[in-house]
Parts: sequence; C-alpha cells; structure tokens
Amino acid sequence: MKKLILLILAVLPLTLQAATEQEQQQQPNIILLLADDAGYGDFGFHGSKEFKTPRLDELAEQSVLFEQAYVTDPTCGPSRAGLMTGMYQQRFGFEENNVPGYMSPNSAADNNDMGIPVDKKTMGDYLKSQGYATAFYGKWHLGGADKFHPLKRGFDEFYGFRGGARSYFSYSKAPPSPLDWMERNFKVMGEHEGYLTDVLADETIDFIERNAQKKTPFFAFVSFNAVHTPMDATQEDLDKFPELTGERKTLAAMTLALDRATGKILDKLQELGLEENTIVVFTNDNGGPSDRNASSNWPLSGTKSNHLEGGLRVPFLMKWPAHIQAGSKYRYPISQMDLLPTFYAAANGDADQLTDIDGVDLVPFLTEDTQERPHEVLFWKKDVRGTIRVGDWKLMRFPDRPAQLYNISEDLKEQYDLAAEHPEKVRDMFKQLFAWESKLERPRWLLKRQFENYDIERMDMYHLKPVEGSKRSNKVK
Repeated sequence: MKKLILLILAVLPLTLQAATEQEQQQQPNIILLLADDAGYGDFGFHGSKEFKTPRLDELAEQSVLFEQAYVTDPTCGPSRAGLMTGMYQQRFGFEENNVPGYMSPNSAADNNDMGIPVDKKTMGDYLKSQGYATAFYGKWHLGGADKFHPLKRGFDEFYGFRGGARSYFSYSKAPPSPLDWMERNFKVMGEHEGYLTDVLADETIDFIERNAQKKTPFFAFVSFNAVHTPMDATQEDLDKFPELTGERKTLAAMTLALDRATGKILDKLQELGLEENTIVVFTNDNGGPSDRNASSNWPLSGTKSNHLEGGLRVPFLMKWPAHIQAGSKYRYPISQMDLLPTFYAAANGDADQLTDIDGVDLVPFLTEDTQERPHEVLFWKKDVRGTIRVGDWKLMRFPDRPAQLYNISEDLKEQYDLAAEHPEKVRDMFKQLFAWESKLERPRWLLKRQFENYDIERMDMYHLKPVEGSKRSNKVK
C-alpha cells in the first residue's frame, strides 16, 4: 500500500503538468490586426473596385464579417484607449483628443500625465494573466511617458513607436518628435530597413515562430500605422495602380502593402499548423479622413473625427475556424470594446472577473441561436457633442445646431433627419445620454478651445445629401 501511495505521489505532478500543458494548447493564439485611418469603402470585401485587397478578401471569406462594428471614438487615441481597456474611455477621462505632443495642442501643462491611467488593466494585462506571451508591434499612441509604455501595460515585447504618426521609411535625421523613433522594448535601436508596414509583419512572424516552438499561447497586437499620413508608398506598389492618380493612387499602394503584410502573417500561421486554433481579427481605428488621405467611406456619410457612420463604423473581421462559421455575417451593432472580453473568455478566463468593463464576449452571439443584441445602447461623446444609438435609432447632439435623429436600419447614409417627427423619442434619448454622461470622469486634459471647429466643419463637408426628388422610405416610423 505504501509503495502504491509513493507511486501516485510520483506520478501526480506529471499528470498535473500534462493537464496544464493540454489546457494551454487548447487556449487559442490571438492576433489583432489594427489598421489606421482606412476608409470603410476601400476594401474589396466592402465592395471596392479600385483597391486591391486579395488577402483581406480571402480572410473575409474565412471569417464572420460584422456589418455594424463601431469604435468608441472617431479619432485615433481615444478609440485605441477604449479598445485596449474594454471600456468607454470617457469613464477614465481619456475623452477629448489624442494624447498631446503628437497631434494637437492641449491645455494641460504636463504631458507626462496623458495616457491610459496606470490603474486600468489593459488587454495585454488580462491575457498575460492567462499565461500568454504578449507583444505589441507598431503605433502605440496611448501615452508617451515611460509609465505608459507597452512593457508596463501588459506586453512582454514592443517594437514600434510611441507617437501617433511617422514616416514609413527610415529617418536619416531627427524626426519631428522623439516619440517617432523606432524602439525595441525601451531602447531606440536605430531605424528600420525597408517599408515599415512590411517590417511590422516580419516582426510579428518572428514572435509567432518563437512561441510556436515553445508551445506557448501568444497574443500579438499588430498596430499598423497604415494607412495614416504621411502618404508614403514604394514605387513597386504604386506601379500596380496605373489607372489612379494623386493621393488616391498612393493610398491604394499603401493599402496593398497592408494587405500583403496581413497575408504574410496568415501564411505563417498556416505553415506552422496554428491556423485552426488562432483567433485573427482585422479592424480599423476610426473612419477614413477623406480630406487628409483621400480615403472613401462610401456608402456612409462622414469622416474621421465626426459622429456620422463614416466616422464611427469600421471594417471588422473575426476568424476562428475551431469555433466560428466561415463566410458568415453578423448584422447587429458591436463595439471594439468587445474584443477584450471576447479574447479573455476564449483564453479560459473567468468572465465574472470582468466587472468594470463595458464590452461583452461576442462568441455566444455568434454560436448560439439568439436574437438578443450585444448592445442595445451605444454612446459617443466629445466636448459638448454627444451621440447615442438605441436599437436602430441614432441621436446626435451638437454645440451649434439642433439635434438630429436618424433610423440607421432604413437610412444608412443619414440623409433624413427625423427629429421634428419624433420629439418624444428625441427627449427620451437625450435623457439616456445625460444619465450616461453624469457618470463619466472629467476629462484629464482639454483642448485649448471650447470645441474643435475643425471637426464641426468636417461634419458638414462629408454629410451625404438626399438625391433631388428622392423620397424617404415609408418603413421609417
């Protein structure tokens, strides 16, 4: 009997180790591919006939395509803060604009306090707690001070730049901001060789290979600066679009490089036999800034920086062959806030621990027979401008004009303002918006002006108008 007990005690650790290794292998690898300032209509899977995106179109065929995917803000920094934390960034004061020193002047005197507060857990933190190797590649834009650095926000590795935009080619002299230098972890290691979009793919592939050898589940956040300005493209890619001219030609070439980089990463997953149990998400940080990079958000009204659909609605693909039906579409509104709980639950995390986030795990909505929406209500806010979507109704409040009301299911282009026809609905939605705003933290930094006139001008410039003689659908009630 004593020998039997000793044998059990000897074998038990090996059994537990094998069980742990099996559980880790069952955890999916996760790759998040985030584009920057891409136009909603500039992908083949969204109907573009001008641009060439064969690898992303192939990914769309293997994924679920979310038809109504939203960012938490139509500008880079706040949008990324909401995605990274699974929360409305206004709840921790990251509301007004990009962190300063990168894009625009602000009223705060000390830039060192501008970023995601250090007491907020990030996507990297949550996945690292589940045993994942974590890496961040590309554009950070969530705080320039060392305390906001990716290596202090849940990521084991970082290769990229802390700022909001930089050249795609190597700098031969000091860049406009020291935050534009390429870093490896905490060190400026010298500029990259080649075109940056390709370099980020190569770095990601190296990370995948290393962790595949160790059989460690991994999370790679690939934060492309493509296709944000400056308008940089290789001659080889430009030559692929002889029919286009000007910035539209350059943007097509930049988008092709983004597509190629995505394809290289997908090919490596397939080569290593990791494809079946790897979650791959492709999305974008906000609507395309048509006046800056010639992007097209067709068929949506609006552009980056405003609350029309073209500023808030983004491409969103999710592939997970082991669990999600390929080639499917999901029609209800979702938010990029949903990525954190979706990844955490997939990584065998306890969803009950996620008590202070606003996102939801999307997988049950994709795999179970339910008509329930992930979000019945969604909010957006900047300065005194606020927007709320309840079901298919969307109310937009402005600082300088009456509120507007649209039924998105029947008026995708937001051409027919129904506020005058539904005053009670306007009142009810105003109350919901005010109730949400009353729970928000005050902005940690403010713009030097009361509200951003530049964005208000954009709101009018890219608002599609009804075709003369057209009539509003009778279905809108």
